[in-house]
Amino acid sequence: MKDRILVVDDDQDQCDLLRAALVRLDCDVTVSTSPREALELTSHETFDAILTDIGMSDMNGIELCKRIIGTRPDIPVIVVTAHGSMEAVISAMRAGAYDFLNKPVDSKLLGMSISRATQHHRLQAEVKQLRADSAHHGTGRTLIGNSEAMKCVRDLIMRVGDNDVSVLIEGETGTGKELVARGLHAASPRSAGPFVALNCAAVPANLLESELFGHARGAFTDAKGKRDGLFVEASGGTLFLDEIGEMPLEMQTKLLRALQERVVRPLGASTELTFDARIVTATNRDLEREIDEKRFRQDLFYRINVVKIAVPPLRERGRDVLILASHFLDKFAERAHKGPMALSPEVAAPLLAYPWPGNVRELENSLERAVALARLDHISAEDLPERVRSYRADSFVVSADEPAEIITIDELERRYIGRAMKLLGGNTARAAELLGLDRRTLYRRLEKYQRPPASDARGTNGKGTSVGP
Repeated sequence: MKDRILVVDDDQDQCDLLRAALVRLDCDVTVSTSPREALELTSHETFDAILTDIGMSDMNGIELCKRIIGTRPDIPVIVVTAHGSMEAVISAMRAGAYDFLNKPVDSKLLGMSISRATQHHRLQAEVKQLRADSAHHGTGRTLIGNSEAMKCVRDLIMRVGDNDVSVLIEGETGTGKELVARGLHAASPRSAGPFVALNCAAVPANLLESELFGHARGAFTDAKGKRDGLFVEASGGTLFLDEIGEMPLEMQTKLLRALQERVVRPLGASTELTFDARIVTATNRDLEREIDEKRFRQDLFYRINVVKIAVPPLRERGRDVLILASHFLDKFAERAHKGPMALSPEVAAPLLAYPWPGNVRELENSLERAVALARLDHISAEDLPERVRSYRADSFVVSADEPAEIITIDELERRYIGRAMKLLGGNTARAAELLGLDRRTLYRRLEKYQRPPASDARGTNGKGTSVGP
């Protein structure tokens, strides 16, 4: 679907030039030479972005921007100015403009600005849908997400849920393997029975056998009474053994026998006990490699790996990041006794860009932190952890000729921006592109460091085209 752009300028010739440039960018363009007509259009039509001139006789572009933002804050407004002064830029930013362009409008910069603005608009629409999606998924411990990868996981759960076969769940740390196990339990005829979980890595090796199989009174020091193990406790339900790859080899042998015979012998007991529990295991290790390196029994692997479910890492789940973020935002806002909190596009963008090595668990932790720090009815990018908000997919490497000194991040940023501006002859547009910033952000940084930007020189190499006189 083409992006719908509204162009507002009381100069018909300028409108025609901008329309032609936008059509070349495959946009659906509506033109208005009257700011008041433009306001009427935005009241009943939807646009992905609005491009307006500043110097108009009926109503200037700054006032038009304010009025559009007041009634349609979801539509990004790009202001075009012939002045290019810092004062005009700051006025546009205070009016709520998404971006600004200088005349004559460079076609390449126009394309970049429109692309960012329309992406911002789509992101806003998606964020609005998140609360409904979050409510649809519920507030309990459920598998949340609409990605194809998660649909495959849910499909596998439903297909094997009512079957007692052993299931091995594979996935990185923090991907939600226990939630998959709970989903299997809920989808099975055993759902009314107990769900018993044990993290094999969290129990010392000398206590693991007692924990799983139980013990008789006096079996060891402090065994003051008889205790059923988790296999027996889980009878009628599901036993979930997380981090199975951490289990010692000696214990793997005993576990294999229990699974084959469906009986366990408690420590110090003379008789065996039967159990009736479905066994679900999980690991973040490559068990086949562990087998090759003699750290995991091959026969046990085949016993627990009748059906395998691979849980995808968060970085492969696309927009699920935003659905999960909205869910956690509601959860932690309620826990902190705060009102409903919004997830803005300014926050959504870094959430989508960051690779989440800690997966869903890291995302949950980040949102809990953001809610705790938030001062308003929404979280801002500043409330996110530094590693998330400052992440860049293509990071710049600081040159080795920098002095070997410890400096603040602000000072490092000031020097780096200064270097970019110097190398590019003060061209803010190209500096912003190089630094991975939009120009509004770059101007804010320059203002912060009291380094007024030079004029947006176009260079003299003849490359690129301009729109307008």
